[in-house]
Amino acid sequence: MELKDRVAIITGAGSGIGRTLALEFARQGASVVCCGRRLDRLQETLALIEKERGKGLAVQTDVTDRSQVDRLVQTTLDRFGGVDVLFNNAGSFNAIGGLWEIDPEVWWNDVANNLRGSMLTSRAVLPVMMARDRGVILNMNGGGSTYPLPGGAAYGSSKAALLRFTETLALELERVGSHVLVVAMGPGFVRTEMTELQADTEAGRKWIPSSGEALAAGKSRPPEDCARSTVELLRWINPTFNGRIFGVGMNFEEVAQRLASPQTKDALLMRMVP
Repeated sequence: MELKDRVAIITGAGSGIGRTLALEFARQGASVVCCGRRLDRLQETLALIEKERGKGLAVQTDVTDRSQVDRLVQTTLDRFGGVDVLFNNAGSFNAIGGLWEIDPEVWWNDVANNLRGSMLTSRAVLPVMMARDRGVILNMNGGGSTYPLPGGAAYGSSKAALLRFTETLALELERVGSHVLVVAMGPGFVRTEMTELQADTEAGRKWIPSSGEALAAGKSRPPEDCARSTVELLRWINPTFNGRIFGVGMNFEEVAQRLASPQTKDALLMRMVP
């Protein structure tokens, strides 16, 4: 899929990776709908897109609120007439610490943002995509999804669930003969508000010291890496990619060739190791 003349919704587009994705998608010719809770940040992203003569729209949205998500999708349809790509990038990682230390509401809010938000946005765009029998949903992977992350149970649990959600939704769409595709994308370790919180707070330094150490050592990836890899993933995406987990820096031409082989039917999927 080339992004020129496509319509993309990017959640969490007011800063960090989401903003960089929005800018790169617009440079590729997509009309980009930027959504998130902070309208001022979204308007900054939109101004950057329009400065480069791109097309976009800022829609303030809490992705955990069903009515706001439905309004986001309807506003997108009213303005651009369709939805070709949804990138569920919005995330939360505020619950840092041992479970006995954490406010349950803060813990659950991370899960709601990362999992419920992606479910609601996916559910809202699917009727549009399925009616046209095309479209791609990308779910943002994150640390702790495939390995334990002490001090980050809410984030890790929600991201692990999001990977299973990705695979299951892909299979559900295949079951009904739909050509809409669902994949997960991992950005690597990036300097964001989320990782800076881990580096700059007492709880973060205690429980997730690797984040501060990586930032201090300059070992974070630029968010542009994720944006460029996502564009390349979309160029090569086909039904063999459905339900799978991808990461920054992959050679997607080689990935496409590998996935065409029956021997790789379990590759890039979330599986228990015997």
